[in-house]
Amino acid sequence: MNQVKKRMQKLLTIIILSFFSSLSFSQPKIRPPFLVYETDQWVDSVFKSLTIDEKIGQLIMIPAYSSKGPAHILKLAKMVRENKVGGIIAMQGGPGRHINMVNQLQKASKTPLLVAIDAEYGLSMRLDSCIKYPYGFTIGAIYNDSLVYNLGADLGRQCKRLGIHINFAPVADVNSNPLNPVIGFRSYGDNPKLVLQKAVSYGLGLQSQGVLATFKHFPGHGDTQKDSHYALPVISRDRTHLDSVELVPFRNAGKYGIGAIMTGHLSVPALDRSGVAATVSKPMIQDLLVGEYGFEGLVVTDAMNMEGADDPDDSDGTEVNALIAGNELLEFVLNPAKVIVNVKKAIADGQISVEAINAKCRKILMIKRWAGLNKYLPVKSQNLYTDLNQSAYRMTLRNVAQQSLTVLKNANNLLPLRRLDTLKIATLSIGRGNVTGFQQSLAKYTHTDHFFISKDANDAAIKKVMTQLKKYNLVIAAVNNLGSFVSSKYRITDNQQEVVKQVALGCNSVFVVFGNPYVLNYFDEIENANGLIVAYQESSESQDLAGQLIFGAFGAQGKLPVNVNGKYHTGDGLVTLPIDRFKYTLPEELGVDSTYLKKKIDSLVNIGLKEKAFPGCAVFLAKNGKVIFEESYGYQTYSGERPLQQNDVFDFASLTKIMAPVPALMLLTDQKKLAVNQKMSDYWPDWKGSNKQGLIVADVLSHQARLKTGIPFWLQTLDKSGNYKPGFYSKDSTDQYSLRVSKDLYILNSFRDSVYAAIKKSALLKQKRYVYSDLGFIIFPRIIESLSQKDYELYLKDSFYKPLGASSLTFRPYLHQSIENIDPTEFDDSFRKEQLQGFVHDEAAAVLGGISGNAGLFGSINDAAKMMQMYLNYGTYGGDRYISEATMKEWTKRHFEKLDNRRGYGFDKPYPRNNLRAIGQAYPAPMASDASFGHSGFTGTFAWADPETGILFLFFSNRIYPTRENNMINHLKLRELIQETAYEILQKTNHGGWKTKVGTPKLVVHNRKPIAPKRKSGVRSRK
Repeated sequence: MNQVKKRMQKLLTIIILSFFSSLSFSQPKIRPPFLVYETDQWVDSVFKSLTIDEKIGQLIMIPAYSSKGPAHILKLAKMVRENKVGGIIAMQGGPGRHINMVNQLQKASKTPLLVAIDAEYGLSMRLDSCIKYPYGFTIGAIYNDSLVYNLGADLGRQCKRLGIHINFAPVADVNSNPLNPVIGFRSYGDNPKLVLQKAVSYGLGLQSQGVLATFKHFPGHGDTQKDSHYALPVISRDRTHLDSVELVPFRNAGKYGIGAIMTGHLSVPALDRSGVAATVSKPMIQDLLVGEYGFEGLVVTDAMNMEGADDPDDSDGTEVNALIAGNELLEFVLNPAKVIVNVKKAIADGQISVEAINAKCRKILMIKRWAGLNKYLPVKSQNLYTDLNQSAYRMTLRNVAQQSLTVLKNANNLLPLRRLDTLKIATLSIGRGNVTGFQQSLAKYTHTDHFFISKDANDAAIKKVMTQLKKYNLVIAAVNNLGSFVSSKYRITDNQQEVVKQVALGCNSVFVVFGNPYVLNYFDEIENANGLIVAYQESSESQDLAGQLIFGAFGAQGKLPVNVNGKYHTGDGLVTLPIDRFKYTLPEELGVDSTYLKKKIDSLVNIGLKEKAFPGCAVFLAKNGKVIFEESYGYQTYSGERPLQQNDVFDFASLTKIMAPVPALMLLTDQKKLAVNQKMSDYWPDWKGSNKQGLIVADVLSHQARLKTGIPFWLQTLDKSGNYKPGFYSKDSTDQYSLRVSKDLYILNSFRDSVYAAIKKSALLKQKRYVYSDLGFIIFPRIIESLSQKDYELYLKDSFYKPLGASSLTFRPYLHQSIENIDPTEFDDSFRKEQLQGFVHDEAAAVLGGISGNAGLFGSINDAAKMMQMYLNYGTYGGDRYISEATMKEWTKRHFEKLDNRRGYGFDKPYPRNNLRAIGQAYPAPMASDASFGHSGFTGTFAWADPETGILFLFFSNRIYPTRENNMINHLKLRELIQETAYEILQKTNHGGWKTKVGTPKLVVHNRKPIAPKRKSGVRSRK
């Protein structure tokens, strides 16, 4: 970009910063950016080289379809060569085909072509394989206009990548008529100032990247009941009304440097008594837009093939009349040769002067100069699709979707949902027949059961689902599969209306409408729901983020951009507060490049897969509660039959220690029922009178109580040949044999007492030193039951797993999960003589029926991460406090460094001076802070939290499938390498979060200030 353009854009930004936030209409005027080239050598030389025919040709833009193939392109090239047209408007096709077409047509043109596109909501409107942008209503719902600017800038970059110089957007129509058949969702709303704000922000974003923005459709298409594609609409409002509504954006466009305005095929008698379309109206264009408003930018027609234009066959010289009226660019001309002839005739007849043609032509050339066509280069195809689909662009879309979500009702401050342990939640899609992205998003936060009622469901199907929903105390319902236009009644079916009515009146419910807010006109009873959210469109981003909003990952900020049925008004929108649950987002929110992060982690994981360190694994990475990476790799087994999935359930092995007994013991400590400096025998009297009577709880937790590493209890049940001794096992569950060891094997109940007795009788090590031991952790569940007076597993679920929404955390997962969702571990050929899947691998936990404190817990990586995030937060998650901060800090620090013991109470800690170690000698990654903590599991699990950096890292695998002899994961140091890579990337980036690229200030819109909820934010103690 040359220095002149840089200075102009810098000046533009400064002026915007100084006055745009006030939306004052008396500020200094900014001229369209291309006018800096009014006196330019290239413009002058090209202009002088043109004949009159060629000058007229510069005012013509023809449609070009890259989807129509070579013959069409050859026809266009001939038209370009023969008629010297000024530009093309890109229509349907694909990015690759588009640039091939553009390059061919540019080569055929004497003067570089101005390439335009009508991409109101992104290039995907016309080209496949491109990002779909938000609709106007979605943008109108957000409060942050800097974000709108960035959205326009992103689209500008994409246009430039495709050799596009002008976008016939944004829509600056004020949609004051809810029955408008053609504008509707394309508009930013029904408030003129709001529409101006969004249109200017979006337009200046486009122009910041060298793509001319176009306000349309002058003098305003928002109050029509006809579609100008098929007829000429008549706007019957008086001038006073037009001045206060429709004309506001267009009257002010020139003050902000907007480069172009498109005239609409609209009859407005108050502005031109003749009744002709604005396209051919001199009073509307020359007298009002250019004369009264002083607009200096490009005036371009709407498509000249539309029925709203006078005689689209051109027999009456509509294009000539459009130029006479003041238009400077004729869009979508089908017969340029005929237009050139007609214009020359009009010159000869004195209808239009050569000077007028010259002025129009020079303006087109100025725009071409501004767009860089003085140094035209063919568009390159390398990395095209990657360039067009950058994660940074998707981050902007997510930000828009997030900030647009509008809460219209929140009875009793139900949202965000708290007390998950009290909720039995059903999710319902009204309009889809399969699990939606919204339902998947909700399921990340807690257990939900999914239901569907398709648009064509019969009465019996509806009745069946409604009967099932009565079992739930909360139904989260989505209205899906809606249309965009009122003319089709938004494709709402009678079934959808009936189901919404029944759910709203018969259930505690929260509704999310994924569509045009005007659809609320057709769902009268929806106001009876406990909660109501408008999500504006059914994009993947909106579905994902609507689910996150409901659970408090972030607060609601959106404001309704239009009035709906007299009940909901422009600017309505309740504010909700975040409650510190995970936010699932893109790495870009933390300033990290998604592609780079994934490439680095993928490369390391692929080494593990190639070397058969594990058949599959899952990786989870978060920072400051924002989940930026959650990927699964490989398969459950080496046979490759079932891909490993992110919600698969793993055997935690020793990770159980910090996920089960440790949190329970910390909670009991807070309740003054346990003290770590007391003797174990004070809580487990069975040890009194034994060699373990004096063992201290803190020493047991820190693995320095002189206990043995373990005892092979199970060997007591086998003879020398490895066969089961009589009396120990049964193939069936009975009163005596209820402790299930494997699929068809139950152990004698009393053997549990034998385990405790064996621990009691076991010898102690001679020296007090760090020796990792399972034995004390096998006893802890009994102590927890004694102190809490509750079943150990029930106490954990009630105190932690259920309220956290960690529903997959459980012992004996075969009782709660489909076996296919549980990753297999070892083929146990010594003890249980079968492939283990769903049954705990650890033999000690197995003979206790699968419930223990040393091992036995199963769960998904996502649910394990919730526990770890609660720890990282020093005891809080989701707005609730589970463990006191003091206890968390005490248990997660070292206490016995003088004894060369790195451990906390139950928690593992980094090696001493770990940050100075090479990766091969470090544990965990060297960059993990000394304040960090976590644990690993023998089966291939690893979880690590770092309060100092906010980084949470989990790696789950079933590395012992099919044998424990596979130690390749430790040999390769893969967990440490992946963790270190994550630290390196995160520590080099902006920790404060995603930085917007080029921003404009927030603008104030009438009646759109957020209203804070009455409920106080903060953390509550769970009692």
